[in-house]
Amino acid sequence: MIGRHEHVGGAHFAFTDRWDGVSAAPYEQLNLGGAVGDDAGAVTTNRELAAKSLGLEPDRVVWMNQVHGADVAVVDGPWGSGPAPGSGSGSGDIPSVDAIVTTRRGLALAVLTADCVPVLLADPVAGVAAAAHAGRPGMVAGVVPAAVRAMTELGAEPARIVARTGPAVCGRCYEVPEAMRAEVATVEPAAYAETSWGTPSVDVCAGVHAQLERLGVHDREQSPVCTLESRDHFSYRRDGATGRLAGYVWLD
Repeated sequence: MIGRHEHVGGAHFAFTDRWDGVSAAPYEQLNLGGAVGDDAGAVTTNRELAAKSLGLEPDRVVWMNQVHGADVAVVDGPWGSGPAPGSGSGSGDIPSVDAIVTTRRGLALAVLTADCVPVLLADPVAGVAAAAHAGRPGMVAGVVPAAVRAMTELGAEPARIVARTGPAVCGRCYEVPEAMRAEVATVEPAAYAETSWGTPSVDVCAGVHAQLERLGVHDREQSPVCTLESRDHFSYRRDGATGRLAGYVWLD
């Protein structure tokens, strides 16, 4: 269920795998995304299971209506009631953003992915945390720098920020047309990559970490898991119809 849970100086970072949930195929088992075609009741149960396994109250987790953009919302509590949100859920109570930031301790921020890079950030000293959804479009648009800027406006310092990126498709597997690779590399050269079979690709996670490095965020770790290669994780590029993983960040 929880593939990794790390506690660093008062900040928690956690990433799920796909197991120990209740969803049926093709979303088995721990699908946490509410906009992929899965049964809404199963998603609610899965979110409760994941939250409780982390010692969190399910109703104290903030989700996003992710749209592959660079908008950021500052939150101090969960959104209003409505359908279980997810990428492109269209839930009216949940704004279309790809990063959320909070200064509220004990409030968990969640990001959904199935190949994109989940980015978790925290400055435990300032008491500021953020979660961002960085796919290729979001990385190019600058969603991670936008999240860091929002954190600094609330008192965070880049040198104190702890950054963790979770399971995502790797540069060896994320094949793209040559023109797309060139376009991405114009914005972020570190994302220029080649597949293991010698064709053009994009390494979104490398791009995200390069952006964080330039911003002065040096305490960073990257998950070794490639979602496309790992059958323990959901991958949209591999399976099409599939579930969503989640990354969670919160402060003690």
